[in-house]
Amino acid sequence: MTIDFLIVGQGVAGSVLAWTLDQRGCSVLLVDSPALPSASGAAAGIVNPLTGRKLVRTWNADKLFPFLHDFYTDIEQQLNVRFFHPKNIYRPFRSEAERAAYLALLDDPETAQYAHETFDNQLYSGCIYNEFGGLTVTRSGWIDITEFVRIVKGYFIKKNQYYEGEVLTNELIISEDTCTWKDVTIKKVIFCDGVQGSQNPLFDWLPYNPVKGEILTATVEHYPIKSIVNQGVFILPLRPGLVRIGATYTWHDLNWQTSDEGRAFLEKKVSSLLRVPYTVVAQQAGIRPSTKDRRPFLGLHPEHGTVGIFGGMGSKGASLTPYLAHQLAQHLLEGEDLDPATNISRYESLYFDKKNGALTAQVGQRPHQT
Repeated sequence: MTIDFLIVGQGVAGSVLAWTLDQRGCSVLLVDSPALPSASGAAAGIVNPLTGRKLVRTWNADKLFPFLHDFYTDIEQQLNVRFFHPKNIYRPFRSEAERAAYLALLDDPETAQYAHETFDNQLYSGCIYNEFGGLTVTRSGWIDITEFVRIVKGYFIKKNQYYEGEVLTNELIISEDTCTWKDVTIKKVIFCDGVQGSQNPLFDWLPYNPVKGEILTATVEHYPIKSIVNQGVFILPLRPGLVRIGATYTWHDLNWQTSDEGRAFLEKKVSSLLRVPYTVVAQQAGIRPSTKDRRPFLGLHPEHGTVGIFGGMGSKGASLTPYLAHQLAQHLLEGEDLDPATNISRYESLYFDKKNGALTAQVGQRPHQT
């Protein structure tokens, strides 16, 4: 059996890349192991062009957001499914000073294209603290990641192009032009294995900076707000009476278990925003595959051109992956250059430093001859 691409890992990144290559007429085998934890399982899937307290535009927002809207909508239309939910994000001001500061930011037309001032106490004040009005961020929304991954998995299962299990690097026979795995000959193997990429012997030289995140799911009776509300934490309406609250960011205790500290942090934050009672019904934790320079990892291995990576998306996988998968496909199929900000060639020296260090250590371990 010979195929064009073996995609290892079916979180957001693997799902988007597999679909992108499939739509270009490539033969794709998508492989995933349910035994391995995935950040996608605990991801809120929010896409937001303006982030942080300073309303910083998401990197490459002008390219990413039109592309992702078209990308997800196209899948929905092709497969007659629903997982993409365009929604505004409402950011209530906490004071007149904060209102003035935010409105000053809107003097920049690059920021103003994504947001405008809103004051609607009739809608908001019954459920959230909204004394000073707020800002509405547009071109935003959320992807139901669990549903999206399930849909893509089903698509490849129907095509008999899905395998449940692990791809171990020591099982790959890497040659100059192809790779072999089990009885499959592959033109390119692309790892989309999330934070596990930091343990992948082929790519463990890349500077990951994993971040743990926790979210809550809660019931809130008679919650009428359709927008995502964001002020220190987000409140994401999933369906009538059910919301998601998040998220924490910690660089320590990097495990996949939920914590009392995470829940307490979120409950304290949301109590200054939500005016009405709520009941927590679930809590989830995940480890985001963030990077030191906050830019993803795309490209082929420095020495093994039949093996590549598509990862390091951090907390913005739902926003970044559609456009970046398009870029990687153009690189793999048409030879177009990758953006230097995402190309793993920017860290090539780390690979050769590690390789030379390993060789030096091996030489040092050899017994002296007399």
